[in-house]
Amino acid sequence: MPYFEYETVAKAAGIPEAKLTELRRLLQEDFPSDDMTYELHPLRACMAIRDSRATIEQMLNERACGR
Repeated sequence: MPYFEYETVAKAAGIPEAKLTELRRLLQEDFPSDDMTYELHPLRACMAIRDSRATIEQMLNERACGR
């Protein structure tokens, strides 16, 4: 059962499915056993992208670099 509806926010932000999948994969590595915390982070990332505070490329680069 999903805790947060981040897919709708991702669509509103114009995030391509492939990039959302990559973001989820990177975040899942940080929270492998805490589904609620894991789902909160893509929601927050998608909201930041939707609100023009970040780009999906920035999010992916920061996560890939371990920041």
